[in-house]
Amino acid sequence: METRHLPIASRIIPLALPKGTEKLCELCQNRAYLQCAQCRVTFYCDATHQFADWVGIHEKICPLLVPIRTETLESFSKEGRIEKDIKKRELIAIARSIAEGKLTEGKHEEALPAGQTCLHFCMDVFGPCSIQLVPAYLLLAEGYMGLGNISSAAELLSQAELSVSKNPDCGHDLHHRLHRSLGRLQSIMGDLEGALFNYANDIYHAAEVYGLDSTVCSNGYFLLANIFAKQGKTQIVRSMYNEVAQTWNSHLTKLIEPFLENPTASLEPTFDKAKQVEVDKILHTILDFERHQSRKEHALMALASLCLSMLWFMGGDRVKARDFGRSALQSSQMSPNQELSTAVQKLLDLVETRPQTSEAKRSK
Repeated sequence: METRHLPIASRIIPLALPKGTEKLCELCQNRAYLQCAQCRVTFYCDATHQFADWVGIHEKICPLLVPIRTETLESFSKEGRIEKDIKKRELIAIARSIAEGKLTEGKHEEALPAGQTCLHFCMDVFGPCSIQLVPAYLLLAEGYMGLGNISSAAELLSQAELSVSKNPDCGHDLHHRLHRSLGRLQSIMGDLEGALFNYANDIYHAAEVYGLDSTVCSNGYFLLANIFAKQGKTQIVRSMYNEVAQTWNSHLTKLIEPFLENPTASLEPTFDKAKQVEVDKILHTILDFERHQSRKEHALMALASLCLSMLWFMGGDRVKARDFGRSALQSSQMSPNQELSTAVQKLLDLVETRPQTSEAKRSK
């Protein structure tokens, strides 16, 4: 189990502050009464907000804030301002990465402090009306949607949509992410036609950046299929889920091929934890959908199970890789696609030659 160090706080002494100075809470911008005892440059209204920020991001960036928020004679020079600007941009990238990881893992509440940090420094570096703020708006909107706070999510997405509309040349990648978030919002609100429209636009823009056969587009197809599932359009859902599974099969097979040629090759981490969780969820959704159908597509079940087996093989979990591989073999034997059975058997043979990694054992 991961050991987490608890934050240490100290009370702000008003007399120690310059006259007319008032410190504000990092999370809610209300008057602060506590400060982080480690960096001493971050302030909170109460212990609850300090703990939330610590868990969300502050534990990872505490020492990085000191040179950014500490004013010295050097910091007012041209070189000092440039150096501080570089540090702020680095912090934006760190905060964005942390927020994205927590959202993928379903830790929506923990993602909010990282998203707010990202937005705060984006405003500081780029200005309050910059298109550079849109990624932070989207991260925060995703967090609020996960918590069921639809009004806050809708407000943030409106700000993002307005910024993008004022900058039509902002690029396909930003359009793709905006449409994906709008699609999620409309799906939650029950506007299925609006969700279909935005997911279709999401796929179009993603294809322009990453290619139609990319896993990014594949995930767009997955979200689109989920809307058709709500509409009861089973054949369309199956077609799209099959496209998703084929894309991940192609991607994972390329990662597995070196081990088929050399079974003793060193296994290096390919997916971070957040990405592995995301892919696992997608493939399990496809399997669960098919298992609940009266007439099952065994080829699709075999393909999804094969992908899960490869995913966990790359994650170093031989037990899960073997179990999903056996499920894939069972389903493939009920399918006319014999090439699939051959691919599954090769993977199972490979799995049996590999030891369980220590990291996979600890995760159980």
